[in-house]
Amino acid sequence: MTVVLTRSQIDGLVEVRQILEILREGFLAPAARQPPMRIRTDLPGPGTATCLMPGLLPGIDAYTVKVNAKFPGATPALRGVVCLHDLRSGELLALADSSAITAWRTGLSAALGTHALAAPGADSLGIVGAGAQAAKTLAGLRHLREWRRLVACDLDPARAAALTSHVVGDAREVSAEADVVILATWSRQPLLDAADVRPGQHLTTLGADEPGKIELSADLLRAARVIVDDLDLATTAGALANAGLDGNAAAGTMSEALRGTLAARQSGDTVTVYAPVGLPWQDLALTWALYTRAARSSLTVIDLLA
Repeated sequence: MTVVLTRSQIDGLVEVRQILEILREGFLAPAARQPPMRIRTDLPGPGTATCLMPGLLPGIDAYTVKVNAKFPGATPALRGVVCLHDLRSGELLALADSSAITAWRTGLSAALGTHALAAPGADSLGIVGAGAQAAKTLAGLRHLREWRRLVACDLDPARAAALTSHVVGDAREVSAEADVVILATWSRQPLLDAADVRPGQHLTTLGADEPGKIELSADLLRAARVIVDDLDLATTAGALANAGLDGNAAAGTMSEALRGTLAARQSGDTVTVYAPVGLPWQDLALTWALYTRAARSSLTVIDLLA
């Protein structure tokens, strides 16, 4: 029997603090160092298709396979499913909406990384691109530290206004006012360069998650202390690759930073950047947590073998 998890059901099942802790444990687990399999292809027309597999973590007797289609003009722009399978029998335990799973796992993983790398006293937050992804990241960050000020911009000012009353015109204005900047856009040209940041600032770039997408310029990334979630992905499909940089531009991974084997900052003036692409084990960590909660409730169950 297969549990069906729709977007609204996923939103209702997420407990932010619990998922933050589960994701932190995932970054610390040995599986976080295993090379992920991420297959991507362009589709005829405006879309792309991506498959992430397998999502594996020690202690969870299940794995995930995620199949996504991305269409920038659609709402939501990401469509697909996360399949949760029993690790021993292959039974399909759950089918989950991938737009919600991806938004939550990316947003809360980004919140963890941002909190870990940002200066301890940083308390002003800027959002560039005020869509669903930014909202999930903001939800996580509000659980991790207090924010004195929130400033945002978006191509649609009304979306930015839904997050905060302090709306500005572009990414440079956001960077000028915030200690910490989250970028979550579809940009294919740099929104910030080295001249737009100041000592001690932190930036998290979420939009550069496939070839051609870029939010931070090469000169900014070369000048900053860059932490990634996976070095191979960052240099083939992520922020470094899209800026024309190789693995030497990265200081290390978020797993190393959270373990304490890699210093988050070298000094108070260090500009830090977190540049994740997204990893299959994060899909498993979130989907398994929601499945175990859903199994105790009255959600839709189907039998695909009937």
